[in-house]
Amino acid sequence: MSTTTPSGCRQDLASRYHRLCDTGEIWGIVLEAVAAAGAVTSVVFMFALLALVCKVQDSSRRKMLPTQFLFLLGVLGVFGLTFAFIIRLDGGTGPTRFFLFGVLFSICFSCLLAHAVNLTKLVRGRKPLSMLVTLGLAVGFSLVQDVIAVEYVVLTMNRTNVNIFAELSASRRNEDFVLLLIYVLLLMVLTFFMSSFAFCGSFTGWKRHGAHICVTMLLSAAIWVAWIVLLLIPALEERWDDTILSTALVANGWVFLLAYVVPEFLLLTKQRNSMDYPVEDAFCKPQLMKKSYGVENRAYSQEEITQGLEEVGDTLYAPYSTHFQLQNRAPQKDFSIPRAQAPASPYNNYEGRKEGS
Repeated sequence: MSTTTPSGCRQDLASRYHRLCDTGEIWGIVLEAVAAAGAVTSVVFMFALLALVCKVQDSSRRKMLPTQFLFLLGVLGVFGLTFAFIIRLDGGTGPTRFFLFGVLFSICFSCLLAHAVNLTKLVRGRKPLSMLVTLGLAVGFSLVQDVIAVEYVVLTMNRTNVNIFAELSASRRNEDFVLLLIYVLLLMVLTFFMSSFAFCGSFTGWKRHGAHICVTMLLSAAIWVAWIVLLLIPALEERWDDTILSTALVANGWVFLLAYVVPEFLLLTKQRNSMDYPVEDAFCKPQLMKKSYGVENRAYSQEEITQGLEEVGDTLYAPYSTHFQLQNRAPQKDFSIPRAQAPASPYNNYEGRKEGS
């Protein structure tokens, strides 16, 4: 046993775990460290998301928090699944690989798809999806891959033979692995096109969120095309299969964090911008009745109101009240006929004596 134990590993360590510590196959140690760092970063973002819930001012962004938390759970699972590909393929890691690879990525891409669907409504000024509807869309899209993976794993193992994945030939195993992910590939394409639709709208503030999803999908698609092509090359040795798949997991996990999670966190606590929403009370704004003189709209300028008073004189306009002009009533003219009155007599106060006597 001691002669077959690679350098860097304990003597009593099982051979299936040798890649985690074998200095001769340094790729296992490197990917292990990078995956562990990604898992820790995902957990930190999850706690940060919970801590910032009360500081999110925009209600539309707050409605996306449960879906984004589910997305972080999926990213954490992607980094954790990397260890199942570093450990050698056997009866324990085989079903885990075939089941969780598609399920975890379907969760991540479904969350991005639900976010993109919500953005297509916001960017056009429509009412956004509710929190439960958005989360339900993400979960519903991902459940399809769960059903496909369960059926494949159960039928392949024939309910008892868990070692069937290690017993399959490399070419057959790789073909089945790629065919099992067709629905995930469909999700990727649908998410990319839906995120591109987020650029078609008049409310430009939401287009930045769509750009995050679009860039994430472009980088993810490049990674998937690369590992699928490498995995299906018949001339490539079988021992590189696990290296290719584990590298794809780590690379895609960090793309999720750097291209989507970090930019979204930078916008999470951003103050609500009224320019990102349609003006709902436009019909309630006071408007000046059309007149044949002066400036037509003086509802929001005190200086123009004062000038209007000087020009018009007897016309007053009260802003933020009724839409009718208030006018000073001119004094009524007196049309009554004056009555005849006798002139006062100069002798009314005469008492028969001279003044000063």
